[in-house]
Amino acid sequence: MVELMTSPRLKRLSAGEIDARLKQCPPLPSLSSINQALQDLVLAEQRFSAQIAEIISRDPSLTARLLRLVNSVYYGLSAPVNSIEEAVFYLGIRQIRQLTMVTPVIEDFQRLTGGCRFPWREFWQHCIGTAILTREVISAMEVPADDSAYLAGLVHDVGKIVIAWAFPEHFSVIHHEAVNATENLRAIEERVLGLNHADLGAAYLRHQRLPAPLVAVAQFHHRPQDAGPHQVIAAATQIADLLLRQARIGQSGDFTEVTREDCQEAPGWDILFADHSDDEHAIARASLNRTLERLPGILEGLV
Repeated sequence: MVELMTSPRLKRLSAGEIDARLKQCPPLPSLSSINQALQDLVLAEQRFSAQIAEIISRDPSLTARLLRLVNSVYYGLSAPVNSIEEAVFYLGIRQIRQLTMVTPVIEDFQRLTGGCRFPWREFWQHCIGTAILTREVISAMEVPADDSAYLAGLVHDVGKIVIAWAFPEHFSVIHHEAVNATENLRAIEERVLGLNHADLGAAYLRHQRLPAPLVAVAQFHHRPQDAGPHQVIAAATQIADLLLRQARIGQSGDFTEVTREDCQEAPGWDILFADHSDDEHAIARASLNRTLERLPGILEGLV
């Protein structure tokens, strides 16, 4: 890796060179017909566990993740669950919906990362944990109209995956420097590659014609005050990201320490709770802390 860092072949790239490679990066495949059928079913007025279980059984990866989750330490069941229908009963519709999003997205991500050495399992846990907490933050303020907050949290760090796919040599150097760095990851990325993961992730999602809120979260989850009409969802993602890093749940790839003060003073709080009372703010923080305590068990079952 040291030879790679000193190689004259490895240079900081221009905007044009970065954009050219970015356009070659494959898209995230659309959700399979199985997952779409499941989404339609769980949204229906009448929900039958047997029908949901039958659809899940067609997807071995989704089946394995569902059974692993329900049998995780988090659920603490006295006897193991081996039936998909029984697992659906224990998990409930919300967890099933989240599983249908997590499974294909993470598998698509894994195909993009190739052979780059990195703690990917811990990274997937960071992404899923951010998705769960982002939705939790939004839920503290209002009843979510859809799953956009969860999905935004899930793909907020997609720029790091794009770097691994399109710029593997630069990715290796960035990761090597980040492990013991005192400067933040984005500064290292800009110095080594020429663009940081937030701007690169937004450009990638924009190329793939994904919805504007997802693009904004990818670009502005470190500075939600600049996210324009998408400030709230970007702020929720910032809070979720920082809380996970401070609790050291999963690994985002940014090894700089996040203190309790960093979490408390993040601009996302002011954006989210500017029009709410101190009591509402305190209740939201307490709810997030309870979710943080449960997250390791949930993530162990999911990844």
